[in-house]
Amino acid sequence: MGKLTELKVKNAKPGTYGDGAGLYLRVKPSGAKSWVLRVQFQGRRQDIGLGGYPADRSLAEAREEAAKLRKLARRGANAIAERDREKVSIPTFTAAMEATHREKKKGWTDKAAKSFEQSLRDHIVPRIGAKRVDDVDAAAVIAALSSTWIAKPQIAKKLRARVMQVLRYAKAQGWRGPVPESKDISDGLAKQPKGGNFAAMPFADVPAFMTDQLGKEDTSGRLALLFTILTAARSGEVRNAEWTQVDLEARTWTRPAVMMKMRDKHVVTLNEASIAILKRAGELFGKVGLIFPGSRPKSTLSDMTLSKIMRASKQTATVHGFRSSFRDWAAEMMPTIPAMVAEMALAHKVGTATEQAYLRSDLRDMRQSLMDAWGRFVAPSLSGEGDNVVSLDAAKKSTG
Repeated sequence: MGKLTELKVKNAKPGTYGDGAGLYLRVKPSGAKSWVLRVQFQGRRQDIGLGGYPADRSLAEAREEAAKLRKLARRGANAIAERDREKVSIPTFTAAMEATHREKKKGWTDKAAKSFEQSLRDHIVPRIGAKRVDDVDAAAVIAALSSTWIAKPQIAKKLRARVMQVLRYAKAQGWRGPVPESKDISDGLAKQPKGGNFAAMPFADVPAFMTDQLGKEDTSGRLALLFTILTAARSGEVRNAEWTQVDLEARTWTRPAVMMKMRDKHVVTLNEASIAILKRAGELFGKVGLIFPGSRPKSTLSDMTLSKIMRASKQTATVHGFRSSFRDWAAEMMPTIPAMVAEMALAHKVGTATEQAYLRSDLRDMRQSLMDAWGRFVAPSLSGEGDNVVSLDAAKKSTG
């Protein structure tokens, strides 16, 4: 039972009067009266205005609203945001997704922004797009993900992260309360199959594959694939590579931060074999703009172009898997080269945050030696070393 009565509230003089359970009546010197609820949010006191008396809320109405907001606060919700929900026009999930995209894309690459929006439109919007974003709970997210969770596990994980990103943005805008816990969503879905890594060709088989490709027509796609293997790069980085990034004399390919997954500029040390591929591309397509252009003027190769070459060669390995081939080769065939060097060659971050702060060198000389050895191993014919088929024993001698 509260301490105040309607009569006490009506006759209250300037000051603050407690009704109990955090509800207070404040009376200004002017005589204006208002309700305030005091709760705890994230370990701090939060004073929530509940409107004036009697215009906005009577004593009974103030108690009713206070009880509702106290319950939400005990669950960890932001009671102020909950109070204001009725004042705010709550958008649908689709509208919230579009608003999230407009804001977040300012710090994304064009590719990342397009992927974010398109994947949600394709897989999530048809299922929950019309729902108010504050009504999207764990059950709704689970239902939206269920069709892709097992069939396309890698895509489904990205979709889950992107849905949560929309819901967190909606919370920050005051459109909803707490977002569902990731664990609650995972617990409501079947266990995904193990695996998911990109299929990789055993490094011992790469020289023979290179020989086969070198014996075929020099198309833009095939040269891009060979260059991808020889530099251990990501295919997207190769497909978007431009001549202005290459210094043949210095034997470097400087990839700007915008091209990189880690958003850091990266300098690739080029071996003789990769330089030979660049020279072939220059002769065929010119040395202006894209190194490996698409079929239309100034267009990039599609990501499927390189994959089609793999399938045409009856290979189950993926293009991205050649990075694993390179890493396995470096570990087994180049034991005197520190593992950190191979990781840097792959443009991976190495060491702890503290180690990164003290490591000022990019180990370029060691990376050059490593990439030279990789070029000699997979493409000796492009490295001035005769045929493009070598035994592992011979490779050990030439790379040791």
